[in-house]
Parts: sequence; structure tokens; C-alpha cells
Amino acid sequence: MFAPFRLALVTATALLVPVTCHAMDDFLRAASTAPTAITLCGKANGNGSAIKPAACQERGYDRLVAAIDKSFDAALARAPVNIRPLLKRDEAWFNEMISQAADTVQEVDEAELRDNFAATLRQRQAALDEIAGGFGRSGFSGKWANAFGSLTLSPDANGVRHLTIDMRAYYGSDRHRQCKLSTTVTKAGNWLSGSIQLPNAASPAGQQQTKPAKLPAIKLRRQGETLRVVMIDGDDTTEEGDDCDYLWQITGTYFASGTSGDADKTEASFVAPTFDCVRPVTATDEEICSDPDLAENDQRLNRAWKALLPRLDDVTRRALTEDQRNWVQAQTMQFPEFLHPAWEKRSSEMHATASGRDHVDALQRERIALLEGFDDKREGLPGIWLAHNAILKVTIDKTGRLTAHGWKWDQGDWKAGCDYDMTGKMAGGSFRADEQRKNPDTLERDHAMLVVNRLDDAFANKRTGKDTDDEAKCRRRLDNSSTARLFPARASPDIDNFSGSIR
Repeated sequence: MFAPFRLALVTATALLVPVTCHAMDDFLRAASTAPTAITLCGKANGNGSAIKPAACQERGYDRLVAAIDKSFDAALARAPVNIRPLLKRDEAWFNEMISQAADTVQEVDEAELRDNFAATLRQRQAALDEIAGGFGRSGFSGKWANAFGSLTLSPDANGVRHLTIDMRAYYGSDRHRQCKLSTTVTKAGNWLSGSIQLPNAASPAGQQQTKPAKLPAIKLRRQGETLRVVMIDGDDTTEEGDDCDYLWQITGTYFASGTSGDADKTEASFVAPTFDCVRPVTATDEEICSDPDLAENDQRLNRAWKALLPRLDDVTRRALTEDQRNWVQAQTMQFPEFLHPAWEKRSSEMHATASGRDHVDALQRERIALLEGFDDKREGLPGIWLAHNAILKVTIDKTGRLTAHGWKWDQGDWKAGCDYDMTGKMAGGSFRADEQRKNPDTLERDHAMLVVNRLDDAFANKRTGKDTDDEAKCRRRLDNSSTARLFPARASPDIDNFSGSIR
């Protein structure tokens, strides 16, 4: 069960603020609230299995785990308080990864797997020791590390920096992600940015080289005592080549690894969202705290919210406040759902860091576009309409013929949507659908809002699998209702998304 955690109506201009979370599914909780000690030997790990104590002692896993726990505690003690949740999240993700590898070692007792497993444990302890010595380091230059690998930034001529990436995420057996790349980045505001030439981008000898229209790109920025790295999609990055079998796990939070002889001045402030990053409640909270763009989105969303509410009539204000509560719940689900997407059945336990981050960003920007571009003076039906769970684009021609396309969704259940595909005429200010049936598509204005298929709520409650003469408007379940209450939004690249890709 989930309870709203950040929206509270405190005055006529409602503010988004934290409130107590009474009930929340475990997968939504901040990873930093999980135990950081690694449990591999003797007790069941998070996946229900464990390495037998005798095998742990014989192969030295118990000593390696104890060394990791000691090194992590030392690093955590030196971390600033607003960075500790991010370091604890990093350790929790390593624990999830090594638990998967432990399952493989238990099931397949092979020397190569045992060696890789032990090497991964030793590498983590060494990385934590270096991280403990890296806090307080200034600038960009030097090595940065996290649970999945490392990168190194070194100064070059004329403000250009050389970037090398070495990602090694080991989940056991053939479940691994590795990526070795090098590129250059230059200053762009508070970010360093550059494009990435993939290892397989060059054409074989004798063939004409075809350069993609858009190369994948990377950008980096200090977020307090961490380095935030964000990958940006190119045209085709599904097959990166032998040296990079998964490009997108490069997105993430990195910690300074040891000292650096190349001190440089750069903006290293921590961009704080509207809530306390020392005590993040959810996994999405942690991700927002880790990323300056997401934190700035959160600030902007709250400014837009406070500026909009006084303009609205009471009925619209109450409806939008309820919709915003539901949107906050949707944002809470967004990062964990796309970090471990259930539809990726074989690899769902692996950490899809880029996908999770990008989906939070897109959801925030869509909501900002609604609140900043709220078209409360709109008359009639034409335009884009948006809610936390539905979107509709309505057009009308000179003859009064109306067309509406869009859909309604259940957050996290991509098979349970309701498609909107309506045509009809305007007569006397009302929409009349072309279809002739007991439960036709309907569109009606209510104050500043648009109500879609109001009657379907009642029809959905009466539908059964066999006894109905009413065609269901939604996929999968007959009792899903296509009824939605939407709000007027001006056109925006951040709203014009009818594919469902951000949910």
C-alpha cells in the first residue's frame, strides 16, 4: 500500500511539502534506508539464498565481506550529511548486485565464477577505501567511482578535458555490464559535456563510413561532494560493440576516488530540491537529490504550483489539488519502476540507471509544462488536455467536425490503458460522437476542465466477462473505466507525448 507523502494543502496557495508516510511498498522506499551490511554467508540474502558458511570460510568470502563493511563505515563517517544517503544507496545497489552473483556461485560451482566473485568483492573494498580519502576534493579532475565502475577526468589543452570510462557491473555468470570508452568534454554552463563515438561506429575497411545523425552524448556536473553523470540518447545505441555492452549504466552518482594533483576551480554547490535530502523518503527522492537537473525541476514545479492556484476558481482548484496528489504518487513510483522494469524479465534485477533517471525527468517536465502553461482562459474543447493519468488532443475543423486522440493509463501497468479515438460533431455547444451505442464517447466542459466519458464510470461497474451488451473502452479488464478529468495545457514539447513512453 502507498500513502501520499509530499503534497499538503496548507493554505489557499497549497504548497508541496513532506508529510509522514504511513504505508509504502518496500520497492518505493529510499535504498538508503536499507541495511548496508552485506549478508552472503549463513543467512538468506535478499533473494532468498545464501552461500554456506563452510564455503564462505574456505574461499575467504566472509573476510572480504567484513573488510567491505569496515571500509564502507569509514567512508560513510567522512561523507557530508547530505551525501550519506547517496553513498548508502550506492552500497545498497552493490549489495543487490553481489547477491545476484552469489546466487550464481551457489548454483554453478566453477573456478572462473568463484574467482570473478572474489575479485568483485576485493574491488569494492578498494573502491571504498579510495572514496573515504576523496571527500573534500575540489574540481572535476581525477578518478570518480561508484558501485558499477569508475571514470577519470584529466585536464587537456584549451579547456578540453579527457574522459575515460571503465564500467564493470557483475551480476554473476553471463549477467554483466561492461563499458570502456574515452572521449573529450568541454565546459557548458555548470556542466561538462561532449559526444561519444561508439567503438563500432567506424565502418570496415573499404566501406563508406556512415556517421549517425545524432551521437550519444554525456554531461557531468558537481552535485556537492559527488559527480553527477548523465547519458543522453543518440540515434542507435543498442549495439555498442565489444568494449561497451551496456552504455546507459554510466548514468549515475560518482564519488571522488582518492586525492588529485590537478586541483581546479569549479562550481560544487549542492542543488537542493524542496525537501530534505538528508532524509529522503523514497527511491525517487534519492534520485532527485542526486541530480541537479531533477532538483531544479522540483524547485520549478513548486514555484509554478504556488503561482497557479490563486488564479483558479474553487472547483478547478480542488480538482487540480487532488490530481496533484495523484501525480506525486506517480512520481514516487516512476524511478523504482524504471530502475528495475518488470517487463525486462531476465534483466529486471539489473540497475537501469539511465532509464530510471530519464523517466523521472520527463515526468517532471511534463507536469511543469501543465502548471506553467495552464490555459485557464480556454474556451470550447480544442487543445491539449492533461491529467496525472490521461492526455487528450482535440482538434476541430471549419465544418465543426471534431477529432480527439489520446489515452488513459494506470501508473506502472502499461497493458491496462484506455485508448481515446473519437470523432463527431459539435451541435449546440455539445459534442456528439459518431458512434451509436448505449455508452458513447463523451466530452464536456466543467469549469476550466474537460471531463471525458463521464458515463463510463457507471458502466464499468456493471460490466462482467459474459453478461454485457456494452463494449469495454479499456484493454485487459472490462471493469476499467475510461472516465477522466483533464486540465487545459498549452502546447509544449514536454507534453506532446502520446506514446506512453514515460510511464
